[in-house]
Amino acid sequence: MSDSQPPTSPPLWEVLSSRTVLQDRWIHVTADAVRDSKGNVLDPFYSLSYPDWVHVVAITPADELVLVRQYRHGAQAWTLELPAGAVDKADGDPTLAAARELREETGYSAPEFRYLHSLSPNTATHRNRAHTVLALDATLTHATAHEVGEDITVELWPLARLLSELGSGVLPQAMHTASLLLALKAAGRIDLTLKDKP
Repeated sequence: MSDSQPPTSPPLWEVLSSRTVLQDRWIHVTADAVRDSKGNVLDPFYSLSYPDWVHVVAITPADELVLVRQYRHGAQAWTLELPAGAVDKADGDPTLAAARELREETGYSAPEFRYLHSLSPNTATHRNRAHTVLALDATLTHATAHEVGEDITVELWPLARLLSELGSGVLPQAMHTASLLLALKAAGRIDLTLKDKP
């Protein structure tokens, strides 16, 4: 086999049965009975289906990152995050969802929203995707329009300060940290090349 050919993958797990445990407009939880590639049966194996999510990395002309601090009941804490939200079926495009979520959560808008990539929130259990969108030259243009359950304040952080504190957990949402780093690389602001060993 040449180096350019991918290794052969084992077969996908076989779904023997599936039932819905919970379903509403936000989440669909299924309990599957599955047979893995070695013949073992796992029952139940839970999968979580959510709408796709979008993360907005919005940078102002003053080189500040537009962030939100909001109460997150899962963590039972106020956390600093990127503006983010669900991609509605009516959006059709994550960039449209990004523009809406940025405007509603922060009041900011940008002349262009650049779609960067899509990642899995958790390949073990989640079936949705998390999309990252870059918004440069973001400016305050609107009043915020928070939904019920959105307890949000807006903060502007200089990029250099946020990056210097990233290792201390200042941005505790792991997916947001990944989106931020990949967006800053796409914008040419950071370099992720491997350095030689010391």
